[in-house]
This record gives sequence, structure tokens and C-alpha cells, in this order.
Amino acid sequence: MKIIEQARLAKEASLRVASSPLEQKNRALSRATEFIQQNREIILSENRKDLKQAEMSKLTESLYKRLILNDRKIDQLVAGIEGVIRLPDPVGRVQLERELDQDLLLTRVSVPIGVIGVIFESRPDVLVQISSLCLKSGNAAILKGGSEALYSNRILFELLRRAAEETDTRFKGSLQLVETREDIRELLKLDQYIDLMIPRGSNELVKSIQENTRIPVLGHTGGVCHLYIDREADPEMAVEVAYDAKCQYPAVCNSIETLLVHKDLAAEVLPLLAEKLNMVELRGRAIPHY
Repeated sequence: MKIIEQARLAKEASLRVASSPLEQKNRALSRATEFIQQNREIILSENRKDLKQAEMSKLTESLYKRLILNDRKIDQLVAGIEGVIRLPDPVGRVQLERELDQDLLLTRVSVPIGVIGVIFESRPDVLVQISSLCLKSGNAAILKGGSEALYSNRILFELLRRAAEETDTRFKGSLQLVETREDIRELLKLDQYIDLMIPRGSNELVKSIQENTRIPVLGHTGGVCHLYIDREADPEMAVEVAYDAKCQYPAVCNSIETLLVHKDLAAEVLPLLAEKLNMVELRGRAIPHY
């Protein structure tokens, strides 16, 4: 199917999804969790194809780790969708109401954006996160994952697409998957169909998307993730938070890289941190107080 046809189908679907009741959106998400659970072995098998290709192409260690799916990751995917199901409906919420004059009331109500194009890197779990959030918020989505996760993305996309479309025909066409760089170039021309582009990746990727489209782009800038432990913090809890923020999944982009400890707590908490984070190379220095 041509990219312009996929975009057109997504645009038509976005009008239907925007008015879908909460019950149907949650039912589709619930069915997605069932499909993922039922097809666990197929998902892992497809992921192994990606891992084999990644080994042959000598993918960097950090990207390789992000690519891996296992039983724990699939459990997390299911738990993530269940968390989205529990969220209140974001559509139709009154965010502001103000009387400007007699019989003149200003009201701001949340509405879906429409069609959201999302470009993301090697993590196939991101496809599930984006799809479930877009469905819950009444938006259609065009998804472009990294080529290194081709097989994983395909099976996960197919399960989510089926879950949505078999739940309610209004969701037909609301999820679309594209796979090549040429597809991206075509997407960036389709401002009549796509309402927002979200690139998730390097600063170079974000800049390239921003410079080559008239579609609004929700970008991000580079930054180092910090954790600050205040002098009022509970030392044991602070150590556990630091451990989770760095060691639970070091390969992700929001793994902390800078840890700041208040000087009044340093003598107590730094030895605990060194012991708990013994698999991490710690480099420290005191910051002068001015």
C-alpha cells in the first residue's frame, strides 16, 4: 500500500476514533493484552530474528540491549497497557472554564490531535506504548520503528491492529506501520493528513525531521539525566531510587548519569551508594558552595 493511502486511511479513522466511547477503547486495549499473552512465543521468535540480524550487523551494545524482548519485557508490555486502561479518559475533559462577561463563558476542553506520526529507535516495546496511548487518547498513529526491530515491530503491530479492529470497526485503519527511510520522506510531505510528528531518537534525527517538513514537530533536546538526594531524604530509600534509576535498565536514554548528594547527607549515603551500585563506575567530586 502506498504511503499516501496509509495516511489517508489514518486521517479518516482519526475522526471515528476521536468520538469512540471510553468503554470501547479500553476493550480494545484489553484485547491487545490477551493477544500479546497468547502469542508470546511468536513474539519471542520474531525478536530472535532481529537479534540475529543485529549480531551480524554488529549493532552497538546499547541498541542491542534495547532490542531484546524476553518474558519479563512482555510482562511489562502487558502491565503498561493495563496501566493505560486504568487512566481516565483524556478526551472531553474540561481544563478551564471562565466567565468573561454576562452570558459569555470561555471553556477549554481537551480533544484528540488527529493523526500522529511517530519515528522511534530500536526498542520494539515503544511501539506498544505509543499505540496504546494513541488509542486511549482518541488519535490515529502512523508508526516507524528502527529497521533493526523489523520483525518484532511487525508482529506487535499486527497484534495491536487486530485487537483494535476486531473490537470496533471504528478503529479500522487507525494504526499504520511504515518501515523504510523512503517512507519517512514521503510521510514528511503529507501535512494535509498528518497533524503532528514525534521523532524519538538522536538530536540529529529530531533536527532532520524539523528541517524537512511543514508538519508540526514535537522534538526534544539532549540532556543528562540527574538525580538529586536532598539532606531531608531517607537514605535507604534514596539508595534504592538511585539503584533503580541506573541499574534497572542501564541502556535506556533516561538512565541517570549524574547523581547529586547534599553535603549534609554525603557521609552517610555515599558509602551505601558505593556498595549498592558496585557494578557501576562512580566518579565523584565535591562541588564548592558559593
